[in-house]
Amino acid sequence: MRITKIKPARSFELELDCIATDKSISHRSAIFALLAKAPCKVEGYLMGEDTLHTLDIARALGLKVEEEGKAFIFTPPQLIKEPHSILDCGNAGTAMRLFAGLLSGVNGHFVLSGDKYLNERPMSRITTPLNNIGACISGREGNAYAPLSIKGARLESFDYTSKIASAQVKSAMILAGLHSRGRSRFYEPFLSRNHTENMLQAMGVKMQTKVYENGGYEVVFDSLEQALEPFSLKIPADPSSAFYFALAACVLRSRVKLKNVLLNKTRIEAFEVLQRMGAEVTYHRYDCAYEEIGDIEVLGKALKGIKIEHALAWLIDEIPALSICFAIAEGVSSVRNAKELRVKESDRIHAIITNLRAMGIECEEFEDGFSVYGGELKSAKVDSFGDHRIAMSFAIALLACGGEVRDSACIDVSFPQFLKHLSHITSVENVYES
Repeated sequence: MRITKIKPARSFELELDCIATDKSISHRSAIFALLAKAPCKVEGYLMGEDTLHTLDIARALGLKVEEEGKAFIFTPPQLIKEPHSILDCGNAGTAMRLFAGLLSGVNGHFVLSGDKYLNERPMSRITTPLNNIGACISGREGNAYAPLSIKGARLESFDYTSKIASAQVKSAMILAGLHSRGRSRFYEPFLSRNHTENMLQAMGVKMQTKVYENGGYEVVFDSLEQALEPFSLKIPADPSSAFYFALAACVLRSRVKLKNVLLNKTRIEAFEVLQRMGAEVTYHRYDCAYEEIGDIEVLGKALKGIKIEHALAWLIDEIPALSICFAIAEGVSSVRNAKELRVKESDRIHAIITNLRAMGIECEEFEDGFSVYGGELKSAKVDSFGDHRIAMSFAIALLACGGEVRDSACIDVSFPQFLKHLSHITSVENVYES
């Protein structure tokens, strides 16, 4: 087991232009290239464990992957092929859910499995609606858990209303609908991240989207009549990864400039929350191809407590990092309506509460969230719970007081260079124990 020891740090000024590239777009570029009619070019594909599992699965399904300088050339197969072995998703929930949608309408037999953490994450949110439109997906405990066995079937078009706002559910259903007969409609109670719609529309899918006055979001699209147009893209920095260093600026009252970051409105809500809490946040937008891209500057200042009850679909991945902001803010902060945190890579509500208490912060746990009373962070040994976002959030918290993160190797799932960047701020040491 890897243990990362972190020394207390001082105020800093830092400019980062090598932040991990966007995980969501990396996943989708490898998956969607399978639907293209010609080779696709991708620069900046994230070389993290999750996205490499996606790339390996795409290869097993027939995608040819070649390097061209700093870019990958993805050449699609004539037809997606049936693999000879289990498709290993590792810890990547995005890979499992999106491939389940894609493969449910493809001729062949496919088995998706993952590590011990992923195979305990709920999959009925995709298996149930997919099976309802003609898919043949089976899994453990009434199709609720992986491994998932998928036998490609002829799918029916659908009009589906989701009870939750989830980009993974939405993407799985859209990918299935592309292989159905006719026009399909997907509705969610709030707009979740929309990279799937942006990319597929750019590739030629006939699609209309609408945001209703009540906040609901609708996607209407036609099934595929032919292979899609190829794409060429340069993947920007992941705003979720960049946010850890915005957090560091707040913990140490410092200044950081985060360069070439994805600025999709569904992905920068955590920065907006930080601004409402008292930090100074400035955006410099300069590009808009498939997505809006720019730089983010953050100046850490005294923070005030905040209540978060809405737009959770835009914040769910950053809640662990925001919990550290709560811990150093004046007053009480709370998160509610976030039960989804219970079924991420770990039970993140439990993990956050456990580690904050270890660091001397008073907090309260609810079934759908938690509250935090701002205080002073104290040196501690914290646990990652096998969750990369918990590990990185509390590594940043330890900048205030020093300590160690146990089982920190999970960081490499999404941000392999995280500790290297952190070493520009303080002393970082990895030790190993059996």
